[in-house]
Amino acid sequence: MAKNIVQKIFEAHKVHGDTAPGSPIGLHVDQVYTQDATGTMAWLEFEAIGIDRVKVPLAVSYVDHNMLQSNFMNADDHQFLQTAAAKFGAYFSKPGNGICHQVHLERFAAPGKIALGTDSHTPTGGGMGMIAIGVGGLEAATVMAGAPLEITMPKVVQVKLKGKLQRPWVTAMDVILTLLKMLTVKGGVGKIMEYGGPGVKGLNVTERATITNMGAELGATTSIFPSDKKTLAFLRAEGREQEWVELAADKGAEYAEVIVLDLSAVEPMIAQPHSPDNVVPIREVAGKRVNQVCIGSCTNSSYQAMRAVASILKGHTVPEWVNLLINPGSKQVYQMLAQKGLTADMIASGARILEASCGPCIGMGAAPGTGHISIRSYNRNFLGRSGTKDASVYLTNPIACAAMAVKGEIVDPRDAGLSLDKIKDPEKFLVNDNLIIPPKADTKDIRVLKGPNIKEVPVKEPLRNSIEAEVLLKLGDNITTDDIMPAGSKVLPFRSNIPAISEFVFENIDKTFSGRAQAAKPQGGGIVIGGENYGQGSSREHAAIAPMYLGLQAVIAKSFARIHRANLINFGVLPLLFKSGGDYARIEQGDRLAIRNILETIKGDQNFRIDNLTKGYTFEAASGLNDRERELLLKGGLLPHTKNG
Repeated sequence: MAKNIVQKIFEAHKVHGDTAPGSPIGLHVDQVYTQDATGTMAWLEFEAIGIDRVKVPLAVSYVDHNMLQSNFMNADDHQFLQTAAAKFGAYFSKPGNGICHQVHLERFAAPGKIALGTDSHTPTGGGMGMIAIGVGGLEAATVMAGAPLEITMPKVVQVKLKGKLQRPWVTAMDVILTLLKMLTVKGGVGKIMEYGGPGVKGLNVTERATITNMGAELGATTSIFPSDKKTLAFLRAEGREQEWVELAADKGAEYAEVIVLDLSAVEPMIAQPHSPDNVVPIREVAGKRVNQVCIGSCTNSSYQAMRAVASILKGHTVPEWVNLLINPGSKQVYQMLAQKGLTADMIASGARILEASCGPCIGMGAAPGTGHISIRSYNRNFLGRSGTKDASVYLTNPIACAAMAVKGEIVDPRDAGLSLDKIKDPEKFLVNDNLIIPPKADTKDIRVLKGPNIKEVPVKEPLRNSIEAEVLLKLGDNITTDDIMPAGSKVLPFRSNIPAISEFVFENIDKTFSGRAQAAKPQGGGIVIGGENYGQGSSREHAAIAPMYLGLQAVIAKSFARIHRANLINFGVLPLLFKSGGDYARIEQGDRLAIRNILETIKGDQNFRIDNLTKGYTFEAASGLNDRERELLLKGGLLPHTKNG
């Protein structure tokens, strides 16, 4: 039987189950990597499981998010991560080595393998022809402890590419922005996007990685390209050609859906505030004055992209009202730019060169001014994510960003009157792994060091048979994990301290939430009501842990984003789906709800009858849990389930 790429990789890694869409499947995992914003909790969870050494073939702990060291907290977290990696058998990528997805693509990603990462943009590795999936930290910890990855098999959708991009001004970023315009941020939910067709041959690995990276914004489980001669060329240039395998879909392979995209028809695109799918051609919004331009992030910080940016900036000076900031994706990229004198061209234009880190993308510095327009080559422009709530953040390709920085306004790069050198892929990348510390063979004398801000992982009690609680918050559609648990320099340092970080839950929506939740905890806790796509965005499990710590018992929504739903289950919070949209409309914040016979219902048909005690009516919601998810919830979550069996 003809197979697609996803089926081939899944069947080669299958522990149990099958690849029929909607079926539970367990998969052997080759690689797990963490980053510091989520990794501190992931490694605390791994330690709590009680395993002496990671049981996956490769584990890497990266530091790339919490880079601002304005006090002891981030520095202590970095020390904890380094000693935990040494103790438990993982590689450690030191601060300054680069963004986890860019570095992993360069140094570890390999076609045909399965990788998990504690970051929603882990699918970047799909550009290499591997299955790379973002998960919560606890899921990663249990897999590092030897458990298979347990998921419900997604549908596989083929994105069939034909034609060629109108280079140099149209880039891979415009491809994924075009798909976001077509499909929206909910268009990939429950799906894996598998790219194919003749147009694939015209995209190199870093361009493919840009597309798979922002597949996260589609809500897709992951995205993947074939492994072909372009993949081999990239691996050869990285000195890793022995890791190459050819991987392509069989002729006649079947897909749940086929989407055809003509690359020759793609034009420079831009995502307007405040969603990655609010996309229009740049020409439709041209002329708006620009205050800030940020170029880089895990989406667009390859050497080729940065070299193109330097080519545009050379010989120009940004206008006096423009702040231009550039963060190369890795030390490799940074060092190659420096060797070629390209950072000098950037600096001469007026650019501020930042660390090889996530930086402004996660709200760590470079917040725009009040009401400013910020143009970014990043992947998310959620309200307030930049650190300035009334800023207008736009997303576009890095070449367009450079053109806008030079012109001081939004401009279609084709109309900017600028020149751009032809950029070729390097035959050899500069490989210098001196900031990657390999695992230690002898770990008996290594002590894991924890600063005073690092607290133990809170664990929820087993699921109650009845919940009677207040609706603490009613929310609309597309609530993000940034909305639930903000990022930024104020909040991120508390990622290893759940009691402290819980004070910021829903802060950007309702500053009273944390206090009200704590007050409601002795009275049965709280319930949150959500609309469609509740919990989209980052993989941050803190958006589940911190509300759980505050007494959250259930979230009732129209639909959930995949990772956040899994995180709620992993921490013992009941996720329920309204059976009728009318019931969502009737509930008000402050209503008191009762959910009874929970244990029997979860073990049975999972159709819950919920009483609105305030208004005196009953409505229905469903949980839709698979067998494993039922077990996790009944025991209070994944950590007690893993520890106690």
